[in-house]
Amino acid sequence: MKKNRLFNKIQTLSVATLAVAALASCSNEPDGEDLYTSTGKTITDYITEDPDLSYFYQILQHVELDKSLAAYGQYTCFAPSNAGIVAYIDSLYNDTNSPIPHNGLSSNSMDGLNDSLCNDIAKYHLLSGISNVIDLTSEEGGGGGKTLNTMLGYPVSTSIDAQGRTTLNDVAHIVSPDNEAVNGIFHKLDNVIGRDTRLLPDVLHSLTNYSIFYEALVKTGLCDSVLKKDKGITYSLKDKTDTNGSELYSPTDCKIRYTIFAESDAVMANAGINSFDDLVAYANRQYRNAANWYHYLNEKGLTVNTGTTNDDFKLRNNALNMFVAYHILYAGMSKDQMVFEKRSGNKWNYNVDQCGGEPYDYYETMLPNTLIKIWEPQPGTTLYINRWKLNNTLTNEVGTRGTSDMHPMQKQGVRIDQSLNKAAHNGYIHALNGMLVYDTNVPNGVLHERLRFEATTFLVEFINNGFRYNTMAQMSAMNGGGSGARIAFPVTYFDNVYCYNGEDTKVRYNVNGDYRAYQANAFQGWGQYDVAIKFPHVPTGTYELRLFYSPMDHGGFMQFYLGTSKNVQTMQVLGLPLDVRVPGRDERIGWTDASEEEDQGIASDKALRNRGYMRAPYSFRGHPDTVDEGKTGAGNCRTDGTITLRKLFDPMVFKQSEDYWFRFKNMISDDSDLKWQLDFIELVPVDIINNDQYQEDWM
Repeated sequence: MKKNRLFNKIQTLSVATLAVAALASCSNEPDGEDLYTSTGKTITDYITEDPDLSYFYQILQHVELDKSLAAYGQYTCFAPSNAGIVAYIDSLYNDTNSPIPHNGLSSNSMDGLNDSLCNDIAKYHLLSGISNVIDLTSEEGGGGGKTLNTMLGYPVSTSIDAQGRTTLNDVAHIVSPDNEAVNGIFHKLDNVIGRDTRLLPDVLHSLTNYSIFYEALVKTGLCDSVLKKDKGITYSLKDKTDTNGSELYSPTDCKIRYTIFAESDAVMANAGINSFDDLVAYANRQYRNAANWYHYLNEKGLTVNTGTTNDDFKLRNNALNMFVAYHILYAGMSKDQMVFEKRSGNKWNYNVDQCGGEPYDYYETMLPNTLIKIWEPQPGTTLYINRWKLNNTLTNEVGTRGTSDMHPMQKQGVRIDQSLNKAAHNGYIHALNGMLVYDTNVPNGVLHERLRFEATTFLVEFINNGFRYNTMAQMSAMNGGGSGARIAFPVTYFDNVYCYNGEDTKVRYNVNGDYRAYQANAFQGWGQYDVAIKFPHVPTGTYELRLFYSPMDHGGFMQFYLGTSKNVQTMQVLGLPLDVRVPGRDERIGWTDASEEEDQGIASDKALRNRGYMRAPYSFRGHPDTVDEGKTGAGNCRTDGTITLRKLFDPMVFKQSEDYWFRFKNMISDDSDLKWQLDFIELVPVDIINNDQYQEDWM
């Protein structure tokens, strides 16, 4: 550990000094009108002026972050009190469950902190960008709580406690909020923000009311499948420049995280399950006939194993193993990160209020090649897994989701309980209020609809490294105050992205901002690109594939291919090349302004489809500065002054057991500025498209 003489000096602080500082922290809050008055102070100034924060300042000095907080930038700093740090050190030193004696502390004192612990404490209390108390508790200010990505790369969760205090990870309270500095905002805490350094199996084991599920996780061997915490690779990227020449942020490591959904012993008891053996019997009943709807089994020549020995449980086609595997996602998320809601500050975003849409998303589970759907009915914030309404993406009205009588509830879904949002070092554990199974209703009901897959969801590295919902301000701070518009990724960063020509393919990500995009962001790149991306798996069937894109003068001219591996020999050409180098309205394909048509574009929609195109969804907004005011549907993507479209490909069979790689290839060899983009794709069962009673909705 680096020697720091001030560490020793801190130990001489008297109890009386701490007591005075503690009393000072209980003084009345400043008036609201004074909270945002510029003081000319930096965050470091606030910290050094408060003797009750001297321990935290020494930790910042030790890792040389005091200089950053005294310089230009935009940061949010949570500074824990001296007493809070003393209590935290004591808890680490006396933690008998730590796999490392005393969590690496050499003594129960400030002197006992090593380099790694100082780095963890400092960076876990810093955010990129500015977040006041309103920002910390909810997007629109309702006090609901959020998950925030820290500079350590691990999330922190906020909530409001019974006394109305803003609380971080349920242990640290903000006692002096919203102190505005010239380089960010400063909040004083009464405690250190605690972070669980244990991996998921150990955290689940500590939850004594989940004993049956934990035993199943262990006996199936799936506990070993959720032990990874990073890819163990240090990444570097030579070319991190943006199109304007500015240097972009580029990650140097890649974290691995998981989400585990678990039924408590009480929930299992409600289903007649009171022991591990009862759960084995339940899983056997639920999955013994799964080959009738889980196409993967037949296509792989497998049958369901209903054996009850420890060797049986470890087979991936064993019923208990299948039950547990369907509870595990490859993306580690808090509850507030599971669906994309309306985001303030975005001109294009998922617009629940205007269009009547409801946010949901799809995730792949550890049960091979299966999906779950997470849905948030509006109004409200309750999340359900595999909720099923009949005719979900069909409608009997123009421009709406349809009348309620055509969407009768088939299955309420399994509610994600609010009682548990437990963070581990490599993911999250969430409670369920019912039993979760991959039954016949999932592929034949829940997932038998227009499936819209957002790239930053099915490429899980976005989620696991905290990039998916980041704003430009946050990325600018992470980039040392530089450009926050995009992230530059190494070409090998994503498991399911393959660049055939190395760094000649530029891999970029437009973070949440002012973009014509489904979730206000876009996975994209440019250069002499030749890149393939693996799609999520869907139940076996015939689907129409659709690709969302924006016509623009710097768009690409590209050929598409699809194959069952990234080997180009397996790939088939998909139609003619697509030229998107069209600024504004692309009238080559027969696009018209639907707002000028009496039927709101129904007839012209059909003409577009006959040419292999569709308008963009109605459920996210067009730019309010470019739409024509007063027209029917103004403010959405159907009438946006600069249009967005979907390219259609001929229907084709997708098998659940197969991988499918979608390839973009630049067809212009002498132009490196044109872009490829993958915002979202859609896979739509052909009987949804050809329904003779209802039409597909515009959402």
